[in-house]
Amino acid sequence: MEHNLTIYNTLTRKKELFKPLKEPFAGMYVCGPTVYGDPHLGHARPAITFDLVFRYLKHLGYKVRYVRNITDVGHLEQDLDEGEDKIAKKAMLEQVEPMEVVQYYTDRYHHFMEMLNVLQPSIEPRASGHIIEQIEMIQKILDAGFAYIVNGSVYFDVEKYNQTHQYGKLSGRKLEDLISNTRQLEGQEEKRNPADFALWKKAQPEHIMRWPSPWSNGFPGWHLECSAMGTRYLGEQFDIHGGGMDLLFPHHECEIAQSRIANGKDAVQYWLHNNMITINGQKMGKSLGNAVNLEQFFNGNHPLLEQAYSPMTIRFFMLQAHYRSTLDFSNEALQAAEKGLRKLMSAWETLKSLQLAVRRRHRAQSTGHRAQS
Repeated sequence: MEHNLTIYNTLTRKKELFKPLKEPFAGMYVCGPTVYGDPHLGHARPAITFDLVFRYLKHLGYKVRYVRNITDVGHLEQDLDEGEDKIAKKAMLEQVEPMEVVQYYTDRYHHFMEMLNVLQPSIEPRASGHIIEQIEMIQKILDAGFAYIVNGSVYFDVEKYNQTHQYGKLSGRKLEDLISNTRQLEGQEEKRNPADFALWKKAQPEHIMRWPSPWSNGFPGWHLECSAMGTRYLGEQFDIHGGGMDLLFPHHECEIAQSRIANGKDAVQYWLHNNMITINGQKMGKSLGNAVNLEQFFNGNHPLLEQAYSPMTIRFFMLQAHYRSTLDFSNEALQAAEKGLRKLMSAWETLKSLQLAVRRRHRAQSTGHRAQS
């Protein structure tokens, strides 16, 4: 297949010609949501961005396997290795089972993505459904000597990894700077190095989401799930890994390191990252308390909104900006997108009317010629 598709690779920091590993097949993994609340504008951007990539790859004739995960365990508050699980905390607040939270907000996420005309991925695996694969990957890393066990928890040895590999090659960060700029947080004393990250955490008595493992009853570290599920469904090496710019470090950096040791090779050819949605220059996020969820955009029920905006207005607003540029929310920008979309759809309807008129004219001429003969 001859297609001159070029994409910007975050890893190499340049545009590259897309050449899949196993043409005509193309594999793409995108980090999906942690489902403990309604999706907001920040969730919509990667969904819409990689929906466009998915559609275009299929348009080019590739047989695409698109994997987008659901994080339903292991994502702790502030994206750290200590603290409460976001979903478990929500479950305790609402006095329900964690998987009730997961199912409810997964269904809500699907509903709003459908409204935004986002296609479903080929596979949508959940972290909790792949504990066995994650345990097996941890054991491989332990066997290779790049992880260590402390009090039932398992940590990746970043300093040892950096001696023979380059930790930070995706984000451009240096380990020495990370160590010198990292403060010691409560509960992380068992790490050899503050830059080390959890592969498995021993569950505290109050932690309700736990599984048996060779090391303790506990749960996998947040970074591990994407490496394990990417390997499971796309192989040890695949074409594209996508996600938000906010996941570049530490999440994707950790993915690179653990996949390299577990599988003996770099997993991803092309790293693609969309930039963030901001409000007054600050990232929009549930944990930051400044998120406007999609339902509020659609019904206009939020103090920051002057009116309701249709799902297609939101999609058009996203696609007007380059995916790697920051997109700042404002009512003025959304209203301009609404106006632009209206003009575009009006032009499309006019074009369809013209096409219909041309076809009718051709039929009439054809009928006239037959009558004369």
